[in-house]
Amino acid sequence: MAGEPVITVVGNLTDDPDIRTTPSGDTVTHFTVASTPRTFDRRSNEWRDSAETLFLRCSAWRQEAEHAAESLTRGTRVIVQGRLRQRTFETRQGEKRTVVECEVDEVGPSLRFASATVVRGPRTGAPAGDRFGAAPAADGPPGRDGGERHAPGESGLPF
Repeated sequence: MAGEPVITVVGNLTDDPDIRTTPSGDTVTHFTVASTPRTFDRRSNEWRDSAETLFLRCSAWRQEAEHAAESLTRGTRVIVQGRLRQRTFETRQGEKRTVVECEVDEVGPSLRFASATVVRGPRTGAPAGDRFGAAPAADGPPGRDGGERHAPGESGLPF
């Protein structure tokens, strides 16, 4: 939906991802990312926390949920991009609560202080195109040019 707030957060997982199956059969993985802004103090020559830690609850769905649950563990530094969702619920004591969560569009390990090996999985359960309607190229990953191959310096885009 247009106009939804999109956020990118870099931080560490506070626990192993929790994977579940909904009554309708969809897979969902929940995890929390802790992100603390830091600045370098040149006078003391050390890093200092510059604000309170943000704990952002995230949920990934379907195949992405399965990949996140099998690839990520507690303490892993991750990059998460997704849409903020606000949800209101009532506690067992009858109090109304509101939470803001991130519905994950993309998640992966940060390679700033680590390395990773990528293993491509089959695309199952996905529609004919990606979530933006572009079909993947038969000989490689989708790109901004729809997977077409162009000469170097020639993007195939009109600008």
